[in-house]
Amino acid sequence: MSMRIGGLASGIDTESIIKDLMNAERLPLNKMEQDRTILGWQRDKFREINTLRLELDHLVTDMQLSKTYKAKTASSTMEGAVTATATSSALEGTYNIAVSQLASTAINVSTGEVSQEIPAEFVGNEYEYYTYDENGNQLTHKISIAEGDTVNDVLKQITDTDNNMRAFFDSNTNKVVFETTRTGNFNTDETRFSGNEIGFNNAFFTDVLKMSEAGEQGGTNAKFTYNDAYEVETTENKYTLNGVTFEFKNTTPQNADGTYQNATITVKNDTDATVEKITTFVEKYNELIDMLNGTQREEKYRDYPPLTEEQKKEMDEKEIELWDEKAKSGILRGDTIISSAMFDLRQDWYKSVNTGGEYDLITDIGISTTKEYLDGGKLEIDEDKLREALTKDPDSVYKLFAGSDGNQGITDHLDTSLEKMKDQINERAGRSTDTLTNYTLGKRIKDIDDRMSAFQDRLQQTEDRYWRQFSAMEEAISMMNQQSAMLMSNFGGGM
Repeated sequence: MSMRIGGLASGIDTESIIKDLMNAERLPLNKMEQDRTILGWQRDKFREINTLRLELDHLVTDMQLSKTYKAKTASSTMEGAVTATATSSALEGTYNIAVSQLASTAINVSTGEVSQEIPAEFVGNEYEYYTYDENGNQLTHKISIAEGDTVNDVLKQITDTDNNMRAFFDSNTNKVVFETTRTGNFNTDETRFSGNEIGFNNAFFTDVLKMSEAGEQGGTNAKFTYNDAYEVETTENKYTLNGVTFEFKNTTPQNADGTYQNATITVKNDTDATVEKITTFVEKYNELIDMLNGTQREEKYRDYPPLTEEQKKEMDEKEIELWDEKAKSGILRGDTIISSAMFDLRQDWYKSVNTGGEYDLITDIGISTTKEYLDGGKLEIDEDKLREALTKDPDSVYKLFAGSDGNQGITDHLDTSLEKMKDQINERAGRSTDTLTNYTLGKRIKDIDDRMSAFQDRLQQTEDRYWRQFSAMEEAISMMNQQSAMLMSNFGGGM
């Protein structure tokens, strides 16, 4: 930008005059800047609403699952021996479990101290060892010993192989440890390595690693009796029956006759969990209604247009914050997308659902809109009534929310309304990944950007014209001053 100095001949503050003139010329640009700011605020508010709508939509999905309403809780009389968890499909009632044996891993420790150095006669050879798959089939594995390998190198080969075992060297005792990484007895044939889970039959394992077939311990299955009649053996310390997973921590105490006592597992509906989920869902719904209703009830301060960048330069941060708070107030007031969404959502809750059970209306289970009209349709829960409904007929509560047999539930209607709101907001305000030309407000913002750019070009031309005009005036005044000086000089010289 070239430096301009005015008023040398006239003494006029040309720069201040042109600045004032340009401030007047810039008024339409300021208005466009303010309009663009408002559009940006509207877009951001719509997207904020859409984010909260998405959070509610995720909860709607949860509310369409039967397990939300039929959660079960399981308690045990012997928590130190047996615990249990129950799925929604588990039947309420009591289950007796007597645990006579826990599942264990197999472990084998070398019979004596082992040197890290591998004798020369074993170098360059391969040696086999054996494990077993889930069906009891024998699996053959090989280790190869190269020049310079130590025992640790060989043990690492074993551990790194997909064989359900690990091997390591204890430098404190100079002993080798083999152990399985899973519980259970998979080698059920006692003629194969005496039924061991880790088998070997070569001198490298027996002479160098000093492992003994007789040294293996563990590798047992868990054994329990269900309801005093059904005897079960399992490779893990847990077992699932009829939707209930029993986990074994220890054997149950023995009676004097050598039998094992029962731990009693009680399964019942987890009403607390269901109430918590429904409450969370309603709270998120109310949060969305609060936001939507707030946009319609905010006062609009017409005397507080958005600040321009020039205006912000003359204010401190607190002043800007307070001004923006009023300028943003009411920017979506009267918007039809929001008013329509609030109406649809409010209607969804009061649609009757044919559940074939006790409850066809949401009010039947203790959920209703608040009596305060200004709340905009927020919900409140009569928790006692909701608990009573969940205890009496949880299936009917589930169908009321999720529907069944071709009948739409409340969440189906809510999902439709939320989807409609999403589509309308996306069309109006777009998503964060959209370009300006992909949504309505973006197109308006782009139009203003184009007009501002063109107007700024015209402002530059106007400013240049003012400078040319004032420069011409200064030049004329300068010439007049020179002529006046010449005249004065001539008249003075003749006296």
